[in-house]
Amino acid sequence: MCRNIRTLFNCDPPTTEEEIRQAALQFVRKISGFGKPSIANQAAFQLAVEEITAASVKLLSALVTAAPPRNRDTAAARARALASRRFPARPQK
Repeated sequence: MCRNIRTLFNCDPPTTEEEIRQAALQFVRKISGFGKPSIANQAAFQLAVEEITAASVKLLSALVTAAPPRNRDTAAARARALASRRFPARPQK
């Protein structure tokens, strides 16, 4: 689905509410098909973002795990390495 939405649970440093809101915004943009809603749809769009943010905060605070927190820098480095293998740089002409 939304490839840019990252895992927000069990991260080090902990996920901020702003990061959760940004993920909710990406989700609403994806399912609505609007990058920026029209004035007529703006209220419904913002309400959806706020409700999904609230539900996500509630979900993340209720989840439990025995696994150690994921280091974001390590995860980002792994993602960059995977991307470089999947999409090798083209030689310059």
